[in-house]
Amino acid sequence: MTVRQDAPTGGEAQDAQDLEVWIDQDLCTGDGICVQYAPEVFELDIDGLAYVKSGDDELLQDKGATTPVPLPLLQDVVDSAKECPGDCIHVRRVSDRVEVYGPEAA
Repeated sequence: MTVRQDAPTGGEAQDAQDLEVWIDQDLCTGDGICVQYAPEVFELDIDGLAYVKSGDDELLQDKGATTPVPLPLLQDVVDSAKECPGDCIHVRRVSDRVEVYGPEAA
């Protein structure tokens, strides 16, 4: 699985290519909604909490670990952030680290 994929240049597609996602495990309720929406990006661990995965499908368990949002999965990742009962999924721009989807989005 390749987490970062090339996107067409210009406009919203370029912006989407430069997004990353992370999960605040302190707020995660373990419902697994994120895994249902985007299993390529999220996974529940043995501790019952959700984590993001690397492009090599490796679970990233370090606090605040991020992974790029694949353009084809952008809507699924956004839906995950919107539907998460723990409000723990954060999607932000890589360039300035501003949250664009999630509990701290403006």
